[in-house]
Amino acid sequence: MEIKEINTRYSGLAESDCCLSCGGAINYAEPKLGEVCVDLGSGRGTDVLRMAESVGKIGFVYGVDISDGMLEKARKNADKFGATNVSFIRSELEKLELPDKVADLVISNCTLNHASDKQAVWNEIFRILKKGGRFVISDIYASAPIADEYRNDPAAVAECWAGSVTRSEYMQHLDNAGFASVEILEESAPYAKGNAEVCSFTIAGKKAAEKCCCCS
Repeated sequence: MEIKEINTRYSGLAESDCCLSCGGAINYAEPKLGEVCVDLGSGRGTDVLRMAESVGKIGFVYGVDISDGMLEKARKNADKFGATNVSFIRSELEKLELPDKVADLVISNCTLNHASDKQAVWNEIFRILKKGGRFVISDIYASAPIADEYRNDPAAVAECWAGSVTRSEYMQHLDNAGFASVEILEESAPYAKGNAEVCSFTIAGKKAAEKCCCCS
């Protein structure tokens, strides 16, 4: 889906009561005091503010979104609750405006399926994680490949199904990025979504820590 279309759609939802998430990555994330965390597709900033409280003043949380309306709402929410250890950044998922090895934890809820280049997104997650850093991602995958007529339909992609890939393709992206060990924390039964059958799941993994090269 084009960036302009995403911006328009989700900016319009920023002030609504619509629930935009398909999972609960934050419930498994366990951000710790002093950590640096990143929420991809941070929306109104709800999970960013929750993590900001957990990491404390010595920690920091970045919210990343492409929607101007969502970013504006998130910043207002941060001001409302006096959260000074947060920053909301407008950025594409495929090219995150964050430095290398900045994050201890990356989370996301039902956002990655919207990305046009999912391999690039996972490469970016790997890049911004510190050695030993971890991710907790809630997303969806398709039971069978999505037909091109729907995959290229912005409205269908916006409905959180047409951009999904199969489970095997999803896991291959993680492996290609460099994540060798991935755990499935929860996974739904298949259900109908638009013209597809999909599953929701939450996965977690770590970027391998540097090996000790010391000789005994």
